[in-house]
Amino acid sequence: MTDTDAIPRIPTGINGFDQIALGGLPAGRSTLVAGTTGSGKTLFAIEFLARGVQNHGDPGVFVTFEEDPDAIRTNVASLGFPIAEWEATGKWTFVDASADIAMEAATIGAFDLGALTVRIAHAVRRIGARRVALDSLGAVFGNLNGFGSLRHELFRIVSALDLLGVTTVITSERPEEYNSVSRLGVEEFVLDNVIILRNVLRAERRRRTVEIIKFRGTSHRTGEWLFTISPREGIVIMPLAFLRPRERASTERVSSGNRDLDAMCGGGFFRDSIVLLTGPTGTGKTLTSLFFAAAAVRAGERCLLQTFDETREQLARNAASWGLDLDAMEGSGLLRIVSEYPEVASPEDHFLRIRRVIEEFGPSRVAIDTLSALERIVSSRALLDFVIALGAVLRHHEITTLLTSAPTGRVTPTVTPAIAMEVASLTDVTILLRYVETGGEIQRGIAVLQTRGSAHDHSIRRFEIDNTGMHIGDPMRGLSSVLGTVDPAAPGGLAQPSPQAGGERPGERDVRRPDGDADG
Repeated sequence: MTDTDAIPRIPTGINGFDQIALGGLPAGRSTLVAGTTGSGKTLFAIEFLARGVQNHGDPGVFVTFEEDPDAIRTNVASLGFPIAEWEATGKWTFVDASADIAMEAATIGAFDLGALTVRIAHAVRRIGARRVALDSLGAVFGNLNGFGSLRHELFRIVSALDLLGVTTVITSERPEEYNSVSRLGVEEFVLDNVIILRNVLRAERRRRTVEIIKFRGTSHRTGEWLFTISPREGIVIMPLAFLRPRERASTERVSSGNRDLDAMCGGGFFRDSIVLLTGPTGTGKTLTSLFFAAAAVRAGERCLLQTFDETREQLARNAASWGLDLDAMEGSGLLRIVSEYPEVASPEDHFLRIRRVIEEFGPSRVAIDTLSALERIVSSRALLDFVIALGAVLRHHEITTLLTSAPTGRVTPTVTPAIAMEVASLTDVTILLRYVETGGEIQRGIAVLQTRGSAHDHSIRRFEIDNTGMHIGDPMRGLSSVLGTVDPAAPGGLAQPSPQAGGERPGERDVRRPDGDADG
């Protein structure tokens, strides 16, 4: 271990942050947390103190310059932080400078930082505090003029805090998301550690990220990390808050709900498998999801069916056409259906809702139909973070999971690049559904591209859908120049035909319009 790695850390307890910080904030030092309005600065400071009390018994001092203590107690009640109780037991104390700031606001430079420092020091010693939070510097230093004066006064207060031996979080406002670090322009030069919270508006939606700019003398992860704010859990950084090592991999098999598909996959899915099923509209993705759920109910297992494309009523009607009674399955207590459109929430909030249902309902199986619907509201990177975080939760609970994805065109031979190509590397089983024209008629084909840890059928097989479900038949011969060879690096795992490969065969070709685009 190097000297830079030897600097002790104090865990924040904030969901996922300590993984970015490689253990927490450098102990005994002050850290600047800068952000624009709504980025979560105050919550970060509160959580730093509250998690310290909850998880480590560390007393904390909260210095507030803007909100009064009653407002803070009320605002964090949903997070389960009994601040009033902690105050009564000497685990938490406020230094309320908000009234002082209001009275001195009309007098430039009149606020007495020396007196404030004495008050903080007294509070720290009185309860034996190990953590301190100041929220926020702008209210104090906004009345000071001149770079030199600002820097000198900030150095005074930071030095006093460091001498007390406490680990401190100091919040400050930023004027823009991607410009200067802080509004005053001096904080980042005085403090050893700097963290930026962003609340960026992109494609008409807010996206929060956290980035560690510097930890002086020690290491940390770089780059921006997506986070959301949950009324129950506070700040949640995705996907790091949910990644954890697994002790074992399951060897137990479960049925997909289709015996022929089980056979193609080597006898079914492993209990902890994540399965990606991708195909255009009408190839049987929702049908497969419904039979997957029905197989769970028949086995006496609970299943969560999350749909982003259809209402609960539409899903029940579709299920009935295949002889499945969703009402009866739900009535048994073994099936729970959650139907909502992607636009009602951010992908992070969708994830938290799914995770909450998993924790409360305790399913053995989860089906999500379809992931690609989320592409309407989110970037491919954010959606990938969603899948990584979801996968971590599902694998931890050994939940057999079926994810479906639709391609951009109705009969295109490729899957959606933004989701399926990247998600496929995170899944255990990849199944491709597609259309092909043979002998003047449209037929459906199914291929299992991968099953990790298991043999599988390498054939591309015909299948039909009728009022009893999906029926998989014989291999489709002579399609190599149409569908291409199996290539995991190609979109959907299928390489495209080239003219040198012989082109199309008579009566056996992709369904294309004269302009070459997929027939929608």
